[in-house]
Amino acid sequence: MTVAYASGKVILFGEHAVVYGRPAIAVPVTQVRAQAMVEGAARGRGIAIVAQDLGQTYLLGQAPPDNPLRQIVVLTLQRLGVGLAHDLTITVSSTIPIARGLGSGAAISTAIVRALSKYFDKELSPRAISDLVYEVEKIHHGTPSGIDNTVIAFERPVYFVKSQTCEALRVKRPFIIIIADTGVQSPTKVAVAEVRRAWEREPSRYDRLFDQIGEVAIRARRAIEEGTIEEMGHLMNENHRLLRLIGVSSPELEELVRAAREAGALGAKLSGAGRGGNMIALVTEETKGAVVKALREAGAKDLIVTEVK
Repeated sequence: MTVAYASGKVILFGEHAVVYGRPAIAVPVTQVRAQAMVEGAARGRGIAIVAQDLGQTYLLGQAPPDNPLRQIVVLTLQRLGVGLAHDLTITVSSTIPIARGLGSGAAISTAIVRALSKYFDKELSPRAISDLVYEVEKIHHGTPSGIDNTVIAFERPVYFVKSQTCEALRVKRPFIIIIADTGVQSPTKVAVAEVRRAWEREPSRYDRLFDQIGEVAIRARRAIEEGTIEEMGHLMNENHRLLRLIGVSSPELEELVRAAREAGALGAKLSGAGRGGNMIALVTEETKGAVVKALREAGAKDLIVTEVK
């Protein structure tokens, strides 16, 4: 039996614009994670995938081709060169909320790849893992940017430009992020598709907004690497303003952003697809308690406090 894990993630800057080739910044969130366990099964049973959180079991040969769990298992076994003729039980579970912008799908896929690699005693690089998971992200998101699979596979803060670069970020001065859940599920695939339709209707307007978001991400990278945390807070607020213009905020997100700022957060913004899901607030040790209290009073369903370093 082998067990492997993968952390969640949060996008700090650049969501949506990253799909159109602008830069984005994302960091792992280790407080939540997915787990995959691989063990031998009765002879002749084949490969079974047990999704504990969903209360479902899939036999590999009977699952539809577009089932994400089936897809990542097939791709991984092919990549490892071991074929599909095995008797295995693969059990997956996760503490990462679904459809909240924390990379739950990519984390589950990554944990499965790591567990299978370990079971067959074959090593895959973070880049190879990321590439496999990206193929499954197409099922989850339609036209994924690739940032989720990248930051989760590498487990480091990254500066990412689709099809161009993925660079580890040097965090000069650790900083604290509070992630607050609106309680509203917002599948990334739906929000990305709606933004694409809007971009197709008004390409010039949306390209200008994407350009501005990309500039914010570039400046944010500099702020992170220079340790100017206050500047990063201003940039988070600006990024949120631009995301509102794109049309991916929601009343629940706006209420949490307002509450965090009024309680002393250096900056606050939605994170991920928007239309629900999570927002993030940049705080100091001195303001952390007040912002946590304000977010709970404003209706946050769950809170994660994480230090990025």
